[in-house]
Order: sequence, then structure tokens, then C-alpha cells
Amino acid sequence: MSESNGMAGGMTRTGWAILAAAFLLLAVAVGYAVWRDSGPSAAAPAAEGAAPPDQLAALEARTKSEPGSADAWMQLGAARFDLGEFGAAAAAFERAVALSPDSAGLWSALGEARVMASERDPMPPAAVEAFDKAIALDAKDPRARYFLAVKKDVGGDHKGAIADWFALLEDTPQGAPWEADLRRTIEQVGAIHKIEVADRLARTQPRALTPQEMPVAARGIPGPSRADMEAASQLPKGQQDQMIEGMVSGLEAKLKANPGDVDRWIMLMRSRMTLGESAKAAQALKDGIAANPGAEARLRAQAKLLGVPGA
Repeated sequence: MSESNGMAGGMTRTGWAILAAAFLLLAVAVGYAVWRDSGPSAAAPAAEGAAPPDQLAALEARTKSEPGSADAWMQLGAARFDLGEFGAAAAAFERAVALSPDSAGLWSALGEARVMASERDPMPPAAVEAFDKAIALDAKDPRARYFLAVKKDVGGDHKGAIADWFALLEDTPQGAPWEADLRRTIEQVGAIHKIEVADRLARTQPRALTPQEMPVAARGIPGPSRADMEAASQLPKGQQDQMIEGMVSGLEAKLKANPGDVDRWIMLMRSRMTLGESAKAAQALKDGIAANPGAEARLRAQAKLLGVPGA
């Protein structure tokens, strides 16, 4: 891809391409793309399956009735983000972190929203500050690690960025929603800057899963897997929607019948994150904990691995 100086503020086409890849890391969904390499003038479409108006109104009403609830603001921020309303999402996440400043996941979600809300600066200082706070709280936070590597790349340290992404890849559990996109980002940045990465990618194998992590990637748990989602992406758009919604609806129906199935709650969170529906993933975490209070630590650990806001 050739670079162009026609972007706002002198930003290069390559820089915006990296930002697009960064966004897709944790907001991957079939047919869902935001900020292509045409620059900041491209409109950001709403995510497939984003919160409908009545649900959004309910979330806003909750923040008014529970202004001191970090969870209420987090849920609203995630819903706004899923709609592509990044400025509004950042504002909601700011309220959430003010109420829950010790949550690395909230800080990194705020950083991502600030990045996506920025029309000129690909890595605004306020976003970097949020990512730095996330890392100070949790050095393994995948979203913060990814975007801080993006900062290196945009700043010209392409090899350093790729090294950081490889380190993140080594820590990425099998089946994590961002695994394929992380590999794709490494490939794309390597190609743009003529840095050889193919051999290292071929040698890089996902680390062995611990027993606590196994349900995230287990294919035996009923429900849509990433392979199912990828298969759906080969279908015409209308059939994609029917297939994916059918799988997720079936999973939710099973949970209504048996809300004590913790593995299925984990699968539902993973499915929602794979679809780019982070607000619904956060709601699944909340509902799963409500149904299984004794499994809260496990559910939160899995949600954290999946990048669920507020985990």
C-alpha cells in the first residue's frame, strides 16, 4: 500500500491502515469494518447486532437512576462503541473509570474509544494515558498492549511494534477473538515496512492452555465457535445473519433452560465478542454471574481473556 500525504493533519494512508487494524483486533465481526484506509473522513457504520434504540434508552435511563454505578456507565459505553459513537462511548467510559479506577479493562476500553473518536491524531495523548494506566494495573492487558505497540509503529519504531505484537501473540490463548487479527496485523505491518515475519509466525504456536482457560477455546462446548463464524462469512450477507443469529439464539435458549451452565456463559461471551457485540458480551457476563455467583471469579477471568469491557 502506497502512502499519501493527503490525509488530515498530514497523517499517512499507512497510518490510518494501522489504526483500522488496531480497531479490528478487539472489535472483530463478520461484515463489520470501521475506518478503512481512506482516512478519517470515512463514516463509521454501526455494528451488526448493536444495541437497538429501546435497549440503548434503557441503558441511558439506568445511568440516570444509578449515576454511581460503574457497571451502568460501562454498559452504556460498550453499547455506544458498538454503534460507532466513539465520542459518546469515551464519555461513558470516563464516568465508569472515575467510579472504578482500579479496572484495567475499563481503562483500556476508554483508551480504545479515545483512539477511535480522534479525527486527526492516530494515537492521542489522552488515549495513551488511558492505556498506560491499564498497563500499570495489569501488565498483561491485551488491548492496552496492542495499542501501545500501535503507538510505536505510528512513531516509526516498526520493529519494536512487531516485537511487542509477537510477545502479545505468545500470551494469547487459543480461540481468543483477536488471535487471527493479531497475526494479520503482524503480516500487514511486516509487508508495508519490508520486515520478514513469515518464519516467526510459522514458528509461533499458541501457548498451552491452563485448566481455567480451556473453556474459552474448547470446541466441545455447544455454541458457535470462531470456525463457525468464519464459515458464516463465506455465505451471502442475508444467510450470514440468519446462521449467526440462529447459533447465538440457540445458545441463549439453552442458557434460559439451564442458567447454571457456566461453560455456555463463557461461550456466549466469546460469541458476542467475535461478533463485535461487546455490550452484549458485558451483559452476558453480568447475567452469568447473577445466575452463578459462586463462579464469579472464573467468569470474570474468562471475560478478561476475551476482552469483555468491565471484566
